[in-house]
Amino acid sequence: MLVQALVVLMDGLAYGALLFMMSVGLSITLGLMGFVNLAHMAIAMLGGYVMVTAMEQLGLSFLAALGTAVVAVGVIGVILERGLFRFVYGAPPLAQVLLTVGTLFMLGAAVTYLWGPGLLSVQIPDWLNGRLSLGPVGVSRYRLFLLLLGLAILGLLVVGMERTRFGAMVRASVDNQEVARSLGIPVDRVFMGTFALGSALSALGGALSVQAMGLDPGFGLKYLVLALLVVVLGGAGSITGTFLASMLIGITMIAGAYYIPWAGAFIIYLVMIAVLTFRPMGLRAARGGH
Repeated sequence: MLVQALVVLMDGLAYGALLFMMSVGLSITLGLMGFVNLAHMAIAMLGGYVMVTAMEQLGLSFLAALGTAVVAVGVIGVILERGLFRFVYGAPPLAQVLLTVGTLFMLGAAVTYLWGPGLLSVQIPDWLNGRLSLGPVGVSRYRLFLLLLGLAILGLLVVGMERTRFGAMVRASVDNQEVARSLGIPVDRVFMGTFALGSALSALGGALSVQAMGLDPGFGLKYLVLALLVVVLGGAGSITGTFLASMLIGITMIAGAYYIPWAGAFIIYLVMIAVLTFRPMGLRAARGGH
């Protein structure tokens, strides 16, 4: 029973790492930039489609295709931010919701036209196949890779927001745009860079989730609710809170599916109610980055 529980725990942590990579950009844009981007998971979906295309059509290796997806979708994120989203910064939330929901459906229609409505998958390399024996527990190499990558990204983001010039400019731009501009900080470029970073991270999570979750044109809408739950539980704008919430939801989903499958997704909402009862602003609410 203990070995079984440890396997479930590892699977839940790996699933949580995927949720973190896909959701942290939404937490940043919502909590730091004040922008309600409901098209965020459609951007993650694009990462999956670029990944599949790069591997199957261009013949790139797994890591090269992963890098291509991150860069390509980061550029797409900049195009969307400059061409559409920046015009509704500071607008009422309803205007942001309408624009981004429309973008969500447009991107879903675009991938249906380009790639078709079917479910796609990718072949992971041999070095990520199979299991590693950690004592009595056999751990999937791919899931261990996801967990380690998630931890690495968490560390880089926290350090980047605390100790880099870009992080300082983001915090200054968030606190007071007019003062930041008077100090010579290019607020528009900072927001563009922040949005591009969030898009690239969502693409990374979307590309890595193809093997675990599958990929179809409904991906963006299907997993949007999960991303919003992560942001609500973690506290919008909190990187550490987003990570903790992702891990909590990942473990809850996997353990629930294994031990009480009859409860379905309802168990996630019970956890959300329990957490928000005691922490109404989230696990680690912090309007400043970590």
